[in-house]
Amino acid sequence: MNRDPAPHHPLVQRLIDARDVTDQLFAIVKPEFLYERPIRERHRIVFYIGHLEAFDRNLFDQRLCDLPAFDSDLDQLFAFGIDPVDGGFPTDQPHDWPSLDTVRGYALRAREQIDRELDALADAARLGNDATQTDASAQLLNVAIEHRLMHAETLAYMLHQLPVAQKVENLREPVTSRDAPRDSLTSMVSVPAGATVLGMPRDGAHFGWDNEFGELRVEVPAFEIDRHMVTNGAYLAFIDAGGYSEPKWWSKEDWAWKQAESIEHPACWSRTNGAHGEPAWTLRTMFDEVPLPPDWPAYVSHAEASAYARWAGKALPSEAQWQRAAHGAPHALTGNFDFRHWDPTPVDAHPENVSAFGVEGQFGNGWEWTSTVFDALPEFEAFSFYPGYSANFFDGQHYVIKGGSSRTARCMLRPAFRNWFQPHYQYVYAGFRCVKTA
Repeated sequence: MNRDPAPHHPLVQRLIDARDVTDQLFAIVKPEFLYERPIRERHRIVFYIGHLEAFDRNLFDQRLCDLPAFDSDLDQLFAFGIDPVDGGFPTDQPHDWPSLDTVRGYALRAREQIDRELDALADAARLGNDATQTDASAQLLNVAIEHRLMHAETLAYMLHQLPVAQKVENLREPVTSRDAPRDSLTSMVSVPAGATVLGMPRDGAHFGWDNEFGELRVEVPAFEIDRHMVTNGAYLAFIDAGGYSEPKWWSKEDWAWKQAESIEHPACWSRTNGAHGEPAWTLRTMFDEVPLPPDWPAYVSHAEASAYARWAGKALPSEAQWQRAAHGAPHALTGNFDFRHWDPTPVDAHPENVSAFGVEGQFGNGWEWTSTVFDALPEFEAFSFYPGYSANFFDGQHYVIKGGSSRTARCMLRPAFRNWFQPHYQYVYAGFRCVKTA
């Protein structure tokens, strides 16, 4: 009589589930294009096949279990990714990388080695539970899980930039959009003065990354904020008004970047001629090129979002304002997140994803830029096993983004989670909303 295999430890099962997500992403790319580099600031796709397993191996070895090296050169080659900062673009060529069989063989062997040890630890009841971040084994497993899920989003926007012909096409989704922009999507709501909390206490019972700890209470004056994220339709008005040709809307650094890179519109937008010669805009989705959906959130860089906000007579919210506006939102119940779609949905598609103040859709459908420079919260302590995760980016050149996109895992929708990017990176699934203060 066949018996079902024993259930995995909850954290081990979550790691297995996260692997399924990234495996499915690599399967999107036709094998002959796995050595492409869709975004110049990132490694070639093949790197990530090795990196995800190397990261887990390097993280667990000598901390969670013994994982004797079977190829130390590949452990090192696949150890670290690239931060998309200005300049310093990688110059490697496809032939500089190991063969696909070598990379896949390394990844498979690393995964099998890890799984044998995790099964032994679980059998010996030496793995912590799923909640506590103070237990060393649970903390390490949570780091591995969320690191992989972060890369699942990074890989998605990388693959988004691949030509459609280089990807399988059976995953195409219908576009959910209304034909015309709606005035109701540009309304604002009032948020009364009050306190908000950034981060979470270090002695709490939940996992978090090092930059999430050091709870900070902030008193926030009253302000107004856009009910919905700024839409493609609203952002198009900025373009039509000459926003990309007016230096006054841009900071000095942002204007210099825009000019040097000849930036004239968001990364996934293309301008074509309509049937009667009039300009028409299309949007590159994951598997198609479609007429620009006017009610989807506008995915732009921090520089572009800031320019729009100035043009509109508003500003980007601070991290504290964004957090205050999100008070009471059911951040993990409903919305476009947790890999539910490849692309955005209309900004008002989930009216039940609403805060106590009437702000809609802050969790899912697109990260949201803030005006806050990424920095440590009080009592910050870097992870001893990953000291550069946050601290390397406390450089005044990265901005906090909050919320989550359609490709963000549910576990990272917790209010304390802080993401960050440099201001001239156009590819992340990030939009914005604006604020006005008295």
